[in-house]
Amino acid sequence: MEKSQHADFNENTTNESASVSVAIYACESWTRRKNEEARLDAFEIKGLRKILWVSWTVKKTNEWVLNKAGVKRELLNAVKVRKLAYYGHTMRKQGSCLEKEIMQGTMPDARRRGRPCRAWMDNIKT
Repeated sequence: MEKSQHADFNENTTNESASVSVAIYACESWTRRKNEEARLDAFEIKGLRKILWVSWTVKKTNEWVLNKAGVKRELLNAVKVRKLAYYGHTMRKQGSCLEKEIMQGTMPDARRRGRPCRAWMDNIKT
């Protein structure tokens, strides 16, 4: 098969699924920021471009790559779903545990000076 021809997407999904599982390992504990969301999107498109053998020099848009592969952007949504599932699992725990208190932000201590850091709980609300 020549490089100019596109690979069959279904044949190469195992390669992508292995790299995706490595990319989002332990994503439940991440505090997601905009630059990390952009990196996840770029990682997903880069993997699709490799599977389809589309070089960045060909100047094809990301939407074209997604249409050619016949998929939608799923990586960021998978991270959000896993975080929400982890949150529900932790909140269902009986009694008070340290993990639950940290997630809810009810630690009995004064916060530091300056602008508050983006909390893990802020990602769940958005």
